[in-house]
Amino acid sequence: MNLKPYRVSIFIIILAVLTISLFWFMQSLAIIIFLSVLLALLLKPLADTLAKKLPRALATGISLVAFISFFVTLITIITQSFLPAFTAFIADFPNISRQFYERTNALNLTFLTTDLDNIWNELFNTGIVALKSSLGLLLSLFNKVIDGVVILFVAFYFIEDSAYLKSQITNLFPKSAKERVSTLIKNILTALHAYLSGQLIICMNTGLIVFVYYMLRDIPYAPVFAVISAVAEFIPVLGPTVASVFGILITLTISPILSLQTALFYLILTQVNHNVVYPTIIGKKLNIHPVAIILSIVLGGELLGAMGMFLAVPVVTTCKIIIEDIYDDYVKNNEN
Repeated sequence: MNLKPYRVSIFIIILAVLTISLFWFMQSLAIIIFLSVLLALLLKPLADTLAKKLPRALATGISLVAFISFFVTLITIITQSFLPAFTAFIADFPNISRQFYERTNALNLTFLTTDLDNIWNELFNTGIVALKSSLGLLLSLFNKVIDGVVILFVAFYFIEDSAYLKSQITNLFPKSAKERVSTLIKNILTALHAYLSGQLIICMNTGLIVFVYYMLRDIPYAPVFAVISAVAEFIPVLGPTVASVFGILITLTISPILSLQTALFYLILTQVNHNVVYPTIIGKKLNIHPVAIILSIVLGGELLGAMGMFLAVPVVTTCKIIIEDIYDDYVKNNEN
C-alpha cells in the first residue's frame, strides 16, 4: 500500500499520540499545558478586543489581571459563604438521613427500602466526593503558587504569540498541507473555546437559578446545592443527573409535594440548559454522542481523578476533530 498520500495524516496521528501520552508520562506538565491552553482560549477574545487600542502585550496582561481578580473573588466567596453552609450540611446529614427514612416509611415504600438506602448513600457519597474533589482541585491550584504562576505565564505567551505559534506548527508540515493543518488547528481551538465558554455560562446560570429556587422555596442549604449543581455541569450528562436526583431526595425529607415540584424544576432547568442554552452557545461544534461523553468521563476519572473528568470532553473533542480530518483526507485521496 502506498502511504505517501497519507503522510500528513500519519504525522498528525503521531503528534496527537505523543501529546496525549504526556498525560501518562509527564502528567503535571501535560495538565499545566492544557490548562494554559484553555485559559488562553478563554481570555483571547478579550485580549483581541483590547489589542485594537492597546499594545498586545498590555492587552494580554490586562486580561490576565482581570482573570486573577475574578478567581480571587471566587475563592473569597467560597471561603466566606459556601464553606460554613457546607460544614453545617455535613454535620446535619445524620438528621437529614433520619428524616429521609421516616418519610419513605410514611409513604409505604418499604418494598423499596433497601434500594432507596443504597441510592441515597451512593448519591450522597458520589455528590460529596465529587464536590470535595472539585473544590479541592480549585483550592490546590490556588495554593500551588508555582504551578499557578507557570500557567499564567504560559497562557500569556499563548495569547500574545498565538499567530506565531500557529505558524510554527504549520511549518512542520509540507507547504501543500499548511492550509489543511491551519484549518485543523482553527477547528480544534474554536470547538474548545465554544465548549469552555459554554460550560462556564451554563455553570454560573445553573448555580444562580438553583440558589434562587432554593431560597424562594425556603429549602435549607441553598448555597450547598447551588454549588453542587454548578460544579456538576462541568461533568456533562452524569453530573447534572446526580445533582438533580440528590436535590430531589433531599427535598423529600421536607415534603413529597415539594420533592415533586423540585423534580419538575430540575427537569425544566436541564431541558432548557441542554436544548436551548447549550446548542445556542456551542451549536453543533462538538456533536458528541452522550455515550461517548459518559465513557470518556469515566475513563478520565479513573486515570486522573477529578482533573481527568474535567479534561475528558475537551480531549475527546480534539480527538474527534482530528479523526474527522484524517477521514476526510482519506476519502479525498481515494476519490482521486
